[in-house]
Amino acid sequence: MAFGPSSGNTVRVQHLIATFGYLAILLLMTVESAAVPVPSEVIMPFAGALAATGRFNIVAVILLGTAGNVIGSYIAWAIGRAGGPPLIRRFGKYVFLREHDLDRAEAWFDRRGESAVLVSRMLPVVRGFISFPAGAAQMPPARFGIYTALGSLPWSAGLAIAGYELGKRWSVVASAVTKATDIVAIVVVLALGAGIYALYRRKRSSSPAAAAESGYGAGRR
Repeated sequence: MAFGPSSGNTVRVQHLIATFGYLAILLLMTVESAAVPVPSEVIMPFAGALAATGRFNIVAVILLGTAGNVIGSYIAWAIGRAGGPPLIRRFGKYVFLREHDLDRAEAWFDRRGESAVLVSRMLPVVRGFISFPAGAAQMPPARFGIYTALGSLPWSAGLAIAGYELGKRWSVVASAVTKATDIVAIVVVLALGAGIYALYRRKRSSSPAAAAESGYGAGRR
């Protein structure tokens, strides 16, 4: 059963859910949460709309969506934990990152990691990528899982319930979230650019050449 938008990715998602049911919801949300571009704004509202027809149980849809989010987040967390530090040590200098920056990130996650993961899991774009830095910063797995689940539940429930209430008009939810995603993506890119520029300025101002130049200028005055 497929109703709603007709774009290629959306039709494929609808087909998988309509064909494989609960298993598709779990696997698609797992893949989406591992930062693969599969749209949860299509998965959950469409599954919710099918629940309104009696095909699924809405509670089961929400729980499976949340479970998929947690599983996928652990995959991304594990990749960040295993690959993040070596990548930063090897390539970080090209984006003005050093090993002590990783130590600072780890300390920051020790203090504020719970709120960062919790809030990020409820935001478009950011929700799919917060697991990588959490893993790279060695955030404890139990703490990471708890706050990932707490943040993923309202996201999954909100989308599924909206689809359930709107029925055949579930695509309204997908369109609204897609627009919000575009806005958040622009904000994230600008924030990353500003962060990299700030790191560059800080590294440049702390370099020996900059210090020597500053001392020379002070001596002349």
